Amino acid sequence: MSGTLRKLINREVIVAVTFVTIGFIALFLFFDFVDELQWIRRNGNNYQLRHAIQFALLQIPAHVYELLPITVLIGTVFVMARLAESSEFTILRTSGLGPWRALKQLLGLGLSFALLTLAIGDYVAPAADKGGQMIKAKYQGLLTTGLTGAWLREKQPERNVTVNVGNMAADGQLVVLRIFEFDDQGHVTALTRAKKATIQDDQWLLTDAAITRFATSVPIQNSKTLASFAVADIEVGFVAKREVLATSTFVTSISADMVAAALLKPERMRTLDLWNYTRHLKANGQASQQFEIAFWRKVFYPVGCIVMVILALPFAYLHFRSGGITGYVFMGVLIGISFFLLNNMFGYIGNISDWEPWVAAAIPSSLYLAISLSGFAWLVFRR
Repeated sequence: MSGTLRKLINREVIVAVTFVTIGFIALFLFFDFVDELQWIRRNGNNYQLRHAIQFALLQIPAHVYELLPITVLIGTVFVMARLAESSEFTILRTSGLGPWRALKQLLGLGLSFALLTLAIGDYVAPAADKGGQMIKAKYQGLLTTGLTGAWLREKQPERNVTVNVGNMAADGQLVVLRIFEFDDQGHVTALTRAKKATIQDDQWLLTDAAITRFATSVPIQNSKTLASFAVADIEVGFVAKREVLATSTFVTSISADMVAAALLKPERMRTLDLWNYTRHLKANGQASQQFEIAFWRKVFYPVGCIVMVILALPFAYLHFRSGGITGYVFMGVLIGISFFLLNNMFGYIGNISDWEPWVAAAIPSSLYLAISLSGFAWLVFRR
């Protein structure tokens, strides 16, 4: 009997969640495609209609990852409410489906959805998003962020290094970069400019590199001065040596994933890559709050699927009039959207207020878990 009940509920919920997910994805796919139309042949680039379609399709995994907790809630609410409306759930209860057994049944289903969310968010979505960005970089122009590109810092045994990457090409090469070397007092000892760089294991292969070393360290006051720093700003007496090399190597532990993290959205990175990047930022004295929150959100976000199925269970214990199911499904939509908005809002609040990253990431799931368990206890044991 238990196997039959499990198959019945699992089949109904999976079909409903799949249907709702497909509906949302179709809507987002249309919006993404329409948004990409503005870039076709813009400013003489080679971005065509087929590239816009490819980019929109490659955004689907990321949307599935973002939508799964919402669609799991909506689909499960629909199934639970429909079973209650048709009195099927009442029959199941009289057949031995008690509250804790029903909760255990949905917890197993929620865990399956959580694992699916984790797999999509950690493997499928990052690869697809990177592929989409590379398409845009290839046909629209180079991938960059802001006006000055990406900035990364690294502490090495005998020096401190700050790297400025202007752009990233579609083949993964770094374009237009500057490497600043500092002494222990924070003075610039060398400046390297290169047109391109290829990342190879623990070193970068620089192309057309101009290296300027200074006999006397040059003080740099702040990051604004650093961004506009040029060799021409230095008096001739300070310059020890300047050389131009067709190729040169730069030994560093800064990986391609770290550069991509600085250029792409942290939410689209793999959990392990985010963890390694936050460790790198901490080890080199850089602000890591934003990426730590993004890491913990990646950890807690799949748990939202478990919370959502618990939140949907009380709907099975409600009493419906004819046609009343529509209002409860709409309520499920609102609850799911509010979870998504609250999850994003606490990420920004935690970053601004300097909260513990795991606290900022865990609050939405914890809040909705408390609400769902309270509603379940009230409907089952107090009514």
